[in-house]
Amino acid sequence: MNKARTFRALHHHRAPGDPLVLPGPWDAASARVFAEAGFPALATPSAAVAASLGYADGETPADEMFAAVARITRAVDIPVSADVEGGYGLAPKELVERLLEAGAVGCNLEDSEHGVLQDPHAHADWLAEVRSAAADALFVNARIDTFLRGVTDPERVIERAALYVAAGADCVYPIGAPTAVLPLLRAGIQGPVNVFAPLDGEGPSLTALGELGVTRITFGPGLQRRAARALRDIAAGLTA
Repeated sequence: MNKARTFRALHHHRAPGDPLVLPGPWDAASARVFAEAGFPALATPSAAVAASLGYADGETPADEMFAAVARITRAVDIPVSADVEGGYGLAPKELVERLLEAGAVGCNLEDSEHGVLQDPHAHADWLAEVRSAAADALFVNARIDTFLRGVTDPERVIERAALYVAAGADCVYPIGAPTAVLPLLRAGIQGPVNVFAPLDGEGPSLTALGELGVTRITFGPGLQRRAARALRDIAAGLTA
């Protein structure tokens, strides 16, 4: 079984309370740590990779992002999905080619640009082109940014999700969705659902999120930021 097929299979037939947990590496060293811990796959967060390269979130040049993803995929034997934000303005065919050249088996693609939500029908058409170019070689995780952009009606998420799934998305990611609406989203969305989980101990446990119908859990830049805090503590101890 190739890595893309393995990665896709990890999202299906999961028992309630057993979500797929995907740590987010920001470089080759962190990727090796997560792989050695026994995780079956990884998902890079663009904000964490940006921080590791010295950029603010959303400001990483495409060439540097793809190069960073390639270093991560070379460092481990498990599947790696890549957060490539809004696709960097690349045509779908070129975007797919660059992801595959970097060794990624999947991608996150968000539906807002410069803080503004994209028209959902136009975005669905673009996702369909990505799906056509990728065939089965990439697992497409369609991020839905409504909650981030102040649209709090969960029905708007469900509407976008339906369009994106129909366009060929393998999973949808309603980032920022409140825990209280997860059962409603689960009931209204076909296929796997990804959610963001904070690392501050607030909110439900990972198991509880799975019991609410969540298929897949990611952490955004949370792990990189926690590692940076630990390093600051170490550095402070060296200068004490």
